Amino acid sequence: SAMLGGCGRALPAALGRALRGRPAGQGGRAVSTSWCPVGTAFDARQQQQQALRGGAAGRDTGLFGVPELSCPEGFQEAQDKALQESEQLVQKACSTPPGPETVMIFDQLSDSLCRVADLADFVKVAHPDFAFREAAEEACRNIGTVVEKLNTNVELCQSLRRLLADETVMSSLDPETRRVAELFMFDFEISGIHLDEEKRKKAVDLNIRILDLCNEFLIGSHIPNKIDKHVLPEHIRYNFTAEGNYLQVAGLHADCPDDLVREAAYKIFLHSNSQQLARLEELLASRNSLAQLVGYDTFAHRALQGTMAKNPETVRQFLEKLSEQLSKRTQKDFQMMTKMKMKLNPHNSMLMPWDHPYYSGVLRAERYNIDPGLYCPFFSLGACMEGLNSLFSQLLGISLYAEQTKRGEIWSEDVRKLAVVHETEGLLGYIYCDFFQRPDKPHQDCHFTVRGGRLKENGEYQLPVVVLMLSLPNSARGAPTLLSPGMMENLFHEMGHAMHSMLGRTRYQHVTGTRCPTDFAEVPSILMEYFANDYRVVNQFARHYKTGQPLPKNMVSRLCESKKVCAAADMQLQVFYAVLDQIYHGKHPLKKSTTEILKETQERVYGLPYVPNTAWQLRFSHLVGYGAKYYSYLMSRAVASMVWKQCFAQNPFDRAMGERYRREMLAHGGGKEPMLMVQGMLQKSPSVEDFVDALVSDLDHDFETFIMDS
Repeated sequence: SAMLGGCGRALPAALGRALRGRPAGQGGRAVSTSWCPVGTAFDARQQQQQALRGGAAGRDTGLFGVPELSCPEGFQEAQDKALQESEQLVQKACSTPPGPETVMIFDQLSDSLCRVADLADFVKVAHPDFAFREAAEEACRNIGTVVEKLNTNVELCQSLRRLLADETVMSSLDPETRRVAELFMFDFEISGIHLDEEKRKKAVDLNIRILDLCNEFLIGSHIPNKIDKHVLPEHIRYNFTAEGNYLQVAGLHADCPDDLVREAAYKIFLHSNSQQLARLEELLASRNSLAQLVGYDTFAHRALQGTMAKNPETVRQFLEKLSEQLSKRTQKDFQMMTKMKMKLNPHNSMLMPWDHPYYSGVLRAERYNIDPGLYCPFFSLGACMEGLNSLFSQLLGISLYAEQTKRGEIWSEDVRKLAVVHETEGLLGYIYCDFFQRPDKPHQDCHFTVRGGRLKENGEYQLPVVVLMLSLPNSARGAPTLLSPGMMENLFHEMGHAMHSMLGRTRYQHVTGTRCPTDFAEVPSILMEYFANDYRVVNQFARHYKTGQPLPKNMVSRLCESKKVCAAADMQLQVFYAVLDQIYHGKHPLKKSTTEILKETQERVYGLPYVPNTAWQLRFSHLVGYGAKYYSYLMSRAVASMVWKQCFAQNPFDRAMGERYRREMLAHGGGKEPMLMVQGMLQKSPSVEDFVDALVSDLDHDFETFIMDS
């Protein structure tokens, strides 16, 4: 939506351009007395809690330091204030003559709404207090409705159109301001501003209906299925939650060694549901109607405007060529899994969809001894945070410090607030780390923008604020939190998003940090995974928490090589999901039902048989946030792989390359066309074939490790 830009998405972030104006802070390091070293704050968690929580006396400061949010009712107050401010800004925009100030006012309007919507978007999923979650949900809904109306406000649009039509003024604007003006206009157009009043009203209604359907589909995608317990053999019933005479199946049990449990879970959890099916069909049809109403052939054409891929045709080529290149390797992976299944279960050796995740894991464990228990002692959370601190310091001149919070500023006592400080530019922003499991907290690792950075009217820079959410286990009292290799990699991934937000120091909040095209937004985070898997980086921080012994090099090599076992089949599965997403959002009416399309696509693209009476697409929650864009993760990985190999593989601590990365890729947020940022970094324009080659070459085993372990 126009005024919200990319806000409110729990997505990665986009690193930022060092603002043309003066740097944030007063320059120099100026370490605050309320800061402490980042590693200490996490490894001495229990002892630090009281100190970092702030004093108990005095009035609550409010969540994230927002005074109104010391109680749930404050959301109404914050929302009313934002709406009042937005009304004044709409009047100001409509009466201002065309010029750079028009773009500035539009961005202020976007910011006033985003400051509440972004914050509410996080609180509604993560706050432990139901009253806070409910109030935040309500604020999201109300602001969303206002945004849809603003997107079809003809007078407001005319003020922007006057600017875009004035060639003299437009040619005097800098490229970023021009792009932001065009992005605002694009958002108006996809909401149907150019239509007559009746069609505009239809566009608003469709947008509101789509929002509701998205929420309903999302809830439906997570609801467990129930089955009469007598249907299942007695010896496997204990794997599922009992509810009277019923058993509740809430997931796929993909890691369970018992083939029968996985089969039962797959068939029950993915069993078709007529209500959810109707929701999905209406959602896809509504998205298509809206896209066609505002002048696009399909929803995919609308969704891909402004992305790296640009159009569905490029996405189709990318996925087809990748599938072609993976084909032989995937077949080989399936053969290995089938052999393993025959060995462990000679009575039933046909490879089925519920076997893939399990047997690929068995093969990895058999070929490389990578029991997480061997690695965890080397990855205490404090050591990992110090590792990130050291890496950012060497690459970008940035340090992380834990800062004391005020009463009421955080929503759970184990949340940590980090100040991000540049060696010459001073304070760049804040990262709130919500890392630990608690009841009712979603089990997902993600990054939320709570406040976007922008240059304010008084010349100061509005510092970005983000939350990193992980689901780490709570450690025993006095012991450090130990991370598995997967958790450590996820921490690096999410921190890649956070750095993108901190360094995407754009003039306009509308394009700050991760407010950039989806297929570019994952590049900074995936690139961090390459650092997390490089021995030179890991060796700087991985120490046994008891003995101080460094993690042996061959253990890191084994871990990296183990990830390549069955990696082609894993990637092929992602290609299948991406193709399915493109078909669903392609030409309508669909030629067949969504389930028939699933069956046909699964057998053609993935290769494992479709299971009758299942409807996996009804659990495909990414259709909501990544509609027509599920391919983005693969394309971002391809770019990250090319950047790693060309720029950092030789020396992961190269400061000059770190500065180039900041300057070319992170500094612009969404204020520059994504392919131009990639070109600036790689110093060439990559083709679809280059993307495919980068992904496929990552699957090749490292010869030295292979020989060493043979």
